[in-house]
Amino acid sequence: MSEIERGRGVALWSQIGDILADDILKGRLRQGQMLPSAQELAKRFDVNRHTVRRAMATLEQRNLVRTEQGRGTFVQEQTLDYPISRRTRFTQNMRNLNVDTDTEILEDAREIPPTQVAEALGLGRNEYVYRIETTSRADGHIVDHSTAYFPAARFPGLPAIYRRTQSVTQTLNEFGVSDYVRKHTRVSARLPDAHTARLMKQPANRPVLHVQSINADPRGMPVQYGITRFSGDWVQLVLMAGD
Repeated sequence: MSEIERGRGVALWSQIGDILADDILKGRLRQGQMLPSAQELAKRFDVNRHTVRRAMATLEQRNLVRTEQGRGTFVQEQTLDYPISRRTRFTQNMRNLNVDTDTEILEDAREIPPTQVAEALGLGRNEYVYRIETTSRADGHIVDHSTAYFPAARFPGLPAIYRRTQSVTQTLNEFGVSDYVRKHTRVSARLPDAHTARLMKQPANRPVLHVQSINADPRGMPVQYGITRFSGDWVQLVLMAGD
């Protein structure tokens, strides 16, 4: 039976959105639960699928649901507050949140970096970097896609050590860098490229939180340039003053 009222001057898609939002907010649809398909909802409300899709779009805009390509639409879980400070450490941040984490190394390479990266690391022309590309999960969900660059001359053989430790902090420590701080952070919202969207299992028209950063040792020498694309579905960035 349809739960919407026709002829009362309120668009059908708006009524459907309000009904589903009420189901979510009152717990009838639980966090992480998959919603019925567009076809099933169209049958429930006796409307066409275009009307249902418009209703679902409003729920996404309200951050009540998320869509995973090839899987379906799910009730949005609570986002993680990810602090960014002078000493940002992914593993420590997740440990503080009592979240299980896992990092997958997708690729590493020794290469001549783009000009922007070379300048950020204080490198001259034709100096090499190690590039390491990873994805990170928190409680089984992909929360970021990262690309990190390290000066190759200063850190010979770094990828092998990183693959063993799976920790930037531990890897740099083996090269005598016992501490490093965030020298620069720039945050923006951008649409992901096709590669990032596929890795993070999200639509290409949904923005990610794009974070560019430079980490430096206690002498102020850059040791890492990073680009991290955080999923806005799972992560809320919190900028912290001081450490």
